[in-house]
Amino acid sequence: MINLFKAATTVCGVALLGAALAPSVKADDWNRKTVVTFSGPVEIPGVHLTGWGVLPAGTYVFKILNSQSDRHIVQIFSKDEKTIYATILAIPNYRLQATDKTVITFRERPAGEPEALRAWFYPGRNWGEEFVYPKARAMEIAKSTNTPVLFTAAEIPAEVAAPIMTADEPVVVQLQQAPVMAYQPTGDEVQLAEVVTAPPADTGTADRALPATASTLPLIALMGLLALFSAMAFRVLGKRV
Repeated sequence: MINLFKAATTVCGVALLGAALAPSVKADDWNRKTVVTFSGPVEIPGVHLTGWGVLPAGTYVFKILNSQSDRHIVQIFSKDEKTIYATILAIPNYRLQATDKTVITFRERPAGEPEALRAWFYPGRNWGEEFVYPKARAMEIAKSTNTPVLFTAAEIPAEVAAPIMTADEPVVVQLQQAPVMAYQPTGDEVQLAEVVTAPPADTGTADRALPATASTLPLIALMGLLALFSAMAFRVLGKRV
């Protein structure tokens, strides 16, 4: 019976350990943390640190800061995740075939100019992030690349002196509320529906929005209580025997 009690205590301890590790296991899927290495300079939209409108070749970390059903806020970090280079508005866009690897797409530019960041697809998801550019820049890129480019005409600062850390920052709120359209290569302004691929009618909603407040704390608390009661029960039983 003593051995049984020890075994039960060990099992309970493992359960608690698993519960404690649950948030870190789920974290990457929740914020879609992705490590990306660029082999050359890349132009980025959104609100970026002063002087960082073009990212030099190197390794960066992409994460979702906040999510709504029709738009997401993406942040680009340094490799060590200590510096936030950019906070970008993105519109969910659909691809027919999900892949098991991260996919980053660019808009090819003339020789000597950096490629422009277009979209980011997280592994296993059909929904990706189509990035939104300022109006004037979107028109230039659309004409030079001969592809539609999403834009917002809202007056949002392109550069900031300090990184944007939280979802309730005024700039983030502006991004979430900004109207978004698209420029055709002809210079015509069109609605999103004309350039962003709509999902099939039978697609589920599970991948349409990322919960902004998802938490595993209730699960951890429940597992902790179960482990505690189990240990007490085995202890009492052991004394009786």
